[in-house]
Amino acid sequence: MFERLVDKAARQAAKHRLREQGVMRGSIVAWLAWNRWEMLAVLAACRQLGAVLLPLNGRLANAELTRIVEHAGAGCLLHDEAMADAALQLRSTAQWHPGPADGVLEGDVLLVYTSGTTGQPKGAMHTAVSMTANVEAAIAAQGLHERTRALAVLPLFHLGGLAIQTLPTLCAGGQVRLHPRFDADTWFDELGAWRPTTTLLVPAVMRALIEHPRWPTADLSSLQFVVAGSQIVPRHLIEAFHTRGVPVAQVYGATETGPLSIVLKPHEARQHVGSVGRAALGVEVQLAVDGEILLRAPNLMRAYHRHVEPAFDAKGWFHTGDLAVQRPGGWFEVVGRTRELIISGGENIYPAEVENLVSAWPGVADCAVVGLPDERWGEVPVLAVVAAPGVDLDKDALLRMLACCLARFKLPRRIVTLTALPRTALGKVQKTELARALAARDQAEGHPPT
Repeated sequence: MFERLVDKAARQAAKHRLREQGVMRGSIVAWLAWNRWEMLAVLAACRQLGAVLLPLNGRLANAELTRIVEHAGAGCLLHDEAMADAALQLRSTAQWHPGPADGVLEGDVLLVYTSGTTGQPKGAMHTAVSMTANVEAAIAAQGLHERTRALAVLPLFHLGGLAIQTLPTLCAGGQVRLHPRFDADTWFDELGAWRPTTTLLVPAVMRALIEHPRWPTADLSSLQFVVAGSQIVPRHLIEAFHTRGVPVAQVYGATETGPLSIVLKPHEARQHVGSVGRAALGVEVQLAVDGEILLRAPNLMRAYHRHVEPAFDAKGWFHTGDLAVQRPGGWFEVVGRTRELIISGGENIYPAEVENLVSAWPGVADCAVVGLPDERWGEVPVLAVVAAPGVDLDKDALLRMLACCLARFKLPRRIVTLTALPRTALGKVQKTELARALAARDQAEGHPPT
């Protein structure tokens, strides 16, 4: 697989560069850069040397990067010119560990840290075997082939940006156009200039595209389908692409799971809006009693790097923390997360159910529902919304709409207007941080618990 990422000369150059840095079997190589082809060459070279690549999220603060580097046991750092200042600072603050790192096994090749939205980041260790299984699942799910032209705009330092389309398309013999970072105008320019057949998006990017002035007249005819993922995708975003004749396939998964776990294939997209699909190639899916998604598959990570607690249960299942229901025919619909689940007066509230309605309301640019403590009910849902520019949001009208669609106990006890929601690099709302900020705001303003 790795030989198909870049040509032999690029692999040899990367291998020579790594050897100059003292990289050996078992070493961990940190990579700090925006999207660049050199990362793929370094990944292939690490595989040949028996080393492990550690992509770093360039949006993190130095203190966060330092914790990751030190926890991983990285021995050296490679970076691009845009990250030179950040790399200089990181080199001076982190404790580096030249030579083989503790916890690295034969076959380990990629170490990716989770976003840490619910706690301290954990490093998911992937092997050559798991990555190859994921590539095969991705090719099968999307029908990738030598004529595929994938426009890659999501960050490669996240497993989704790297392993959903970029690696699989190259391994299928297709072409990938790699953008350093997402820019809506550049994306539209590529539609006419390069004529991509597919692209991978997240809801925040989808929203940026459909709200762009060029959207109504853009020629989308080259796109055979797009793929969406990283979180529950609001239906109105899906319908916006379907209206323009572009099916929205979906991938459900996580850093730990390859990430191909459950897939909605392009030819299934229009008939199953709201579903994330069925089990991907080689993946076993089981729902626990509470609806949590459990996975067992060859493309899952080997383990959490240098983490004492086991990542899998006694039967080998990985507990995702996501909640789903399964419809007839095996179709899965993700409804929330166990850690986001709000239990109010003994009733379960799935935030996504409220958020899907609110996100389609005119004038709402962004939204999230979190649970805040309540003396009577234990906790209650609170809605945070970001209004579109120039919009004076009518909260009462919004609540009336929700009251027509949801049970009373699911209705937000209040609506808080914010200028922005805290999000990760892939666009996921950091709900723990949001709930903490809303609670702190209440305390500062002297408000009692909701």
